[in-house]
Amino acid sequence: MLSRHVDLGHRGDWLFAGGEDNPPHQNTVGYWWRKTLAAAGQEGIRLHDLRHFYASGLIAAGCDVVTVQRALGHAKAGTTLETYSHLWPSAEDKTRRAANALVEEVLGPDGARRGQVGRIRRLTCGFTR
Repeated sequence: MLSRHVDLGHRGDWLFAGGEDNPPHQNTVGYWWRKTLAAAGQEGIRLHDLRHFYASGLIAAGCDVVTVQRALGHAKAGTTLETYSHLWPSAEDKTRRAANALVEEVLGPDGARRGQVGRIRRLTCGFTR
């Protein structure tokens, strides 16, 4: 949707104009959001969905809870965690990613599928004792 906005030549146009001293009224924001959705041929996307998209993108990029809290304007990190804790990777997720990165570094992205697991054992046997 945002790409379409840019494609239509609105590169310098802000969707919600205003400033720190003169923010747009929430009714104005709602009006422009609905108008933009209609112009893009979209429906059923809430403005609040963009906030969740932004937060999940920050988390996927590796931002910590305090960074996300501040970006969203939450007063407490607990509020951020209550809403988004399921999006941060668990210890098991991190272990799987680390193991996958190790395999890809040694064998390349397709190495394990080509039956080169024995090569990993030979390369790592000195480190596993």
